[in-house]
Amino acid sequence: MTQQTLDLIADLVKHARSAGADAADAVFVSSTAVGAGVRNGVTEELERSETTDLGLRVFVGRKNAIVSTTTPDRAKFGALVDQALAMARVLPDDQYAGLAPGALQGTVLTNELELADPAEPDTAALLERAKAGEDAALAIKGVTNSAGSSASWGRTDITLATSAGFAGTYSRTSHSNSVCVLAGTGDGMQRDYDYHGTVWLKDLKDAATLGHSAGQKAVARLNPGRPKTGHYPVVFDPRVAGSFLGHFVGAITGTAIARGTSFLKDKMGQPIFADTVSITDDPTRAKGLRSRPFDGEGMAVAPLSLVQGGVLQNWVLDSRSARQLGLQSNARAARGTASPPGPSASNLFFEPGTLSPTELMADIKEGLYITEMMGSSINGLTGDYSRGASGFMIRNGQIAEPVAGFTLAGNLLEIFASITLANDLVFRFGTDAPTLRTDALNTAGA
Repeated sequence: MTQQTLDLIADLVKHARSAGADAADAVFVSSTAVGAGVRNGVTEELERSETTDLGLRVFVGRKNAIVSTTTPDRAKFGALVDQALAMARVLPDDQYAGLAPGALQGTVLTNELELADPAEPDTAALLERAKAGEDAALAIKGVTNSAGSSASWGRTDITLATSAGFAGTYSRTSHSNSVCVLAGTGDGMQRDYDYHGTVWLKDLKDAATLGHSAGQKAVARLNPGRPKTGHYPVVFDPRVAGSFLGHFVGAITGTAIARGTSFLKDKMGQPIFADTVSITDDPTRAKGLRSRPFDGEGMAVAPLSLVQGGVLQNWVLDSRSARQLGLQSNARAARGTASPPGPSASNLFFEPGTLSPTELMADIKEGLYITEMMGSSINGLTGDYSRGASGFMIRNGQIAEPVAGFTLAGNLLEIFASITLANDLVFRFGTDAPTLRTDALNTAGA
């Protein structure tokens, strides 16, 4: 099937070139997903889906267009190519568009990053995992209801071919367990969850362990208070600390920098974090949730330092945004079948610090420990930040009573500059952070 798909996509690109395209590329994505879900012991979901998508991009001079189909039929390639060329010829010029210079050549067919697990669980096994997770959560004293427990498996095959001589394909699998439950009764109910996703089944956390964790977390949140309005040191649990990486990388994509719509647009080569903070993007990590052997334009990938010793080192660039900025792509292009490539990070993470989480909050007489964030009001031009939050008070260096119904606000430049990181980094979400502390947030509460 792999060689058949490579041949299919290569033929489409050749057809486009022979029909008049100056250059072309095509991407084919085939996905299979299986999921099972239960709620209060009753099967609520049991489904399997299979999809195929094919996208063709053609270039005519400085014009380009994209067409897509869910039917990869050679007999229909002529009509698909004609449609793409007709669209391209009436669109305005795009002086920055084009295939990526310096892309790989030849055929790339590899699983050296261990992204494809041959194990495919059947629906009975998924259902058993979902039930085990829920049973463990409901067994926790104080848990009163289930919001659902699920288990899933998926496989995606990605093939890319370009008229510049590149053809590559790779597969990615995913396994996951998720449990969400409620504790308490009436208006005093509290909800919490736990989740784990991996590329390989053998690395997946036991569903019952996740359920037990979800139940304990929900019970711990019962009877929350509301912190007083003020200025507190704030510590973020790893499951939400990664949100700051999301805000950061959104501000350093080549698209945002080229448009001038980022509060970091003038910060290249300058310190924006403390000198103890470094940030890396690594698409080459074995079994990484966002690893890939090549990017969406067929370029070879490598780890990229975004921040070193607090200093901003690189933008996140695909070839188009690189051309706009007079730079070279650093192979961070991601794409779908119906849209052009765009800059995107892969396995993004804060390098861990040296303090344990306990040491990180040891000097806090009164502060906040955040476990959940709600809503988002982020101004990309100024870096102004405001989000709803819930979690726990910190008193004398210890996590204390639960709190909810408050807002954290500040400016990302000030927040970034004050970040201190703990040493408990675990690669779990694709965008990962250890426990994180900042002293640059104001709290609007009671």
